[in-house]
Amino acid sequence: MKTMFIDGVKCEFEKARNVLEVAKANGIDIPNLCYCENLSIYGGCRLCVVENDRGGIEAACTIIPKDGMIIKTNTAKVRKYRQSIIELLLAGHRNDCATCDKSGKCKLQEYANRYGVHEVRFPNNYCKEPVDDSSPSIVRDPSKCILCGKCVRVCSEIQNIHAIDFANRGFETYVGCGFDLKLKDTSCVGCGQCAAVCPTGAITVKNEVSEMWKAIHDSSKKVAVQVAPAVRVGVGEEFGIPASVPVMGKITTALKRMGVDYVFDTSLTADLTIMEESAEFLEKLKTGAKLPMFTSCCPGWIKHVENKHPHLMPQVSTCGSPMEMFGALIRQQFADEDEEIFSVAVMPCTAKKAEAKRPELVKDGEKLIDLVITTQELVRMIKEAGIDFVSLPDTEPDAPFAPYTGAGVIFGVTGGVTEAVIRHVIGAVTDEAVAQIAECGVRGLDGVKAFEVTAGDVTLKIAVVSGLANVDKLIAKVESGEEFFHFIEVMACPNGCIGGGGQPPACNARKAERNVGIFVADEECLLKSSEQNPALDSVYELLNGRAHELLHIHYPSHGNH
Repeated sequence: MKTMFIDGVKCEFEKARNVLEVAKANGIDIPNLCYCENLSIYGGCRLCVVENDRGGIEAACTIIPKDGMIIKTNTAKVRKYRQSIIELLLAGHRNDCATCDKSGKCKLQEYANRYGVHEVRFPNNYCKEPVDDSSPSIVRDPSKCILCGKCVRVCSEIQNIHAIDFANRGFETYVGCGFDLKLKDTSCVGCGQCAAVCPTGAITVKNEVSEMWKAIHDSSKKVAVQVAPAVRVGVGEEFGIPASVPVMGKITTALKRMGVDYVFDTSLTADLTIMEESAEFLEKLKTGAKLPMFTSCCPGWIKHVENKHPHLMPQVSTCGSPMEMFGALIRQQFADEDEEIFSVAVMPCTAKKAEAKRPELVKDGEKLIDLVITTQELVRMIKEAGIDFVSLPDTEPDAPFAPYTGAGVIFGVTGGVTEAVIRHVIGAVTDEAVAQIAECGVRGLDGVKAFEVTAGDVTLKIAVVSGLANVDKLIAKVESGEEFFHFIEVMACPNGCIGGGGQPPACNARKAERNVGIFVADEECLLKSSEQNPALDSVYELLNGRAHELLHIHYPSHGNH
């Protein structure tokens, strides 16, 4: 271990990219706008400036920590620099903070208050590029961009999409799409990771809360809401509840108090997905179809296949996502109702907004999902309704779609789909069997996990991957013959749905807490494997022989199945 001193505090470190990380690890908060623990060092905002023992001013994110180094973060000189930097940033930022979608969550707003910057001496000269709301998932407002570059880096380094980048030079610099295209016309998959890292209101999740309230207050409609597994570990932290504590019962109660008629847990159709996807996989193994088979739950991944790997689409499962499947069940269950059923999905994922609008999610001439709101939007609604979320009692989901198993719940984290498949294929219904599967390599938040599982006399090679840059690297290895897998689970967002673009933005430590929360919810379930779900028989009966038609999707590039 090496030692340095920050503000007189002895700080030990072993491996750290910069002084900023050493400070953070020792409970010292150095303000920053362009730094992200998962991205390359940019050093553009200069807000993290500190003073060294020679009186020099440097950016903490670019200083390599050394043994014996002395750093001060709160001198008069440093404070003056930071105030000036904040002023300059505000001068190039449209200041409609009171009505901004990011108000109260904006890092620039937070730092302006923290450092007492209440007046700006410079003229307000923000970017005049138009707002881009062409994407069904996110909205870009260049007038609020501070050129921190986080969105550019996450899109290129983590997702390998390159939908946005810096354009022009000097005072004319802005972040936009190549050739001034709209986002909808680029390779953007709608994952929302850019919105998750944006410190201001320059990129935000498309806000459709008003549409939700409109449906709730429409007396001619019955509102049926499904809630995805990962939402239960994203909502609570916004109300001071640890992310490791699942709060699905409180979410159900909150939705009912807001006026929703039916609340369901998408974990049920996660169980249904396992039954359908496992059968499809085993059939591919039996018939010698081309492998690996890729999962199909993630709409960001589906869009990426269509954009970049269309030749792989025949190897992608035809199973609809759990959201799509639940939409089909809701339509079937309430088909004979006199009142209109308004089908809503609460998702951790911004790409689900685009998925709901796809023509493939129209069955019998009717959209399966009328509206998708994210975890962030649900939090807004709870706060707007004045609900004391922490004090809410737990309420179970509504019949007849209330039951679900732990296998369905774990869909919320990377590796969860695969673990649920393994539980079903192996027939793991006891805690001991589940514990053994957990040790096979399927768990954890690594971007790529590869392992083997023996089922009967067959040894299956499996990969679990999250983050589209990781996906592209793995596909390259598979196609070159360097690697072979029977089954590959793909999630577009790093760490899976717990890190979705619609979740409250979170650091790695918070995502690790969410991961714990998902498996706490799994442990609370008496039933561990999808085939144990007592509701599935009645679900298939409800589908009345149309299971494949209603639960599977054949995208244009799927080919013949």
